[in-house]
Amino acid sequence: MSSSDSSAHEGFTAEERAAMKDHAQELKKAARRGSRADKAAQAERDVLAKIAEMRDSDRVMAERVHAVITANAPSLAPKLWYGMPAYALDGKVVCFFQSAEKFKARYATLGFSDQAKLDEGPMWPTGFALTEVTPEVEQRIAALVKRAVS
Repeated sequence: MSSSDSSAHEGFTAEERAAMKDHAQELKKAARRGSRADKAAQAERDVLAKIAEMRDSDRVMAERVHAVITANAPSLAPKLWYGMPAYALDGKVVCFFQSAEKFKARYATLGFSDQAKLDEGPMWPTGFALTEVTPEVEQRIAALVKRAVS
């Protein structure tokens, strides 16, 4: 690829740089906390505060996703991850909620990391678009998170 190629990589977007800054702040904040119980309680407060900052539709979905995950996979600990609500097992992120606004997408995303036990043959989904969290969607999320930590 030549230097005059108009499709050349321009670096990180403003949204990507903001996510990296969020992650750096999250790491610094976590390092300053006291006991494990204090860290867990503060991490959940941080997640709830981040959800409260979201636009209406994203906030409503994130609140429902948070409630479903914490009720159905209590072994997952809420934490912020690159400025997004995430849920970790033994400190490793298993799943996360990405608001549509985060990267100017047309839908929010429920994503799963490679820590999630969702393996199904040689190919399986790890991300799900969300435009609304209905009772049926809540059931699917509950089944996914239970399976992810099984």
